Amino acid sequence: MLAVGALLSLIVVGVVGLLTATDPVDAPDTPVPPAASAQAARTAPATLQIVCQADHCPVFVRIPGGDVLINGQLSKGEQVAYFDGKLDVVLDDASLVKIWENGKPRPPVESGERVAFTVTRGQGQPS
Repeated sequence: MLAVGALLSLIVVGVVGLLTATDPVDAPDTPVPPAASAQAARTAPATLQIVCQADHCPVFVRIPGGDVLINGQLSKGEQVAYFDGKLDVVLDDASLVKIWENGKPRPPVESGERVAFTVTRGQGQPS
């Protein structure tokens, strides 16, 4: 009998939880503008943007002396963008990707050419 009472209590608590969770939340009548720095970060170009142009593109990007951001393969059409202040980049075959540094395209290279470089966030761009 005690088990039945406990089960009914749990069912009631669950139903009450569902009913209160589905009530619409009052949204403000006027939209709240985003912070100026967040808006600037969205409009500023990425420190680094890479777009894969082949079936598979091996890519390695890390923060110097810190975290590895990607160490793997991108698929055709897949892209990554990073807004960090400084990045180390290694591309086993840089001809397989298109690269932009601070919004400017990096010149293409010969097929099969391995490229390693460091890119720094452009002057006056938020980090």
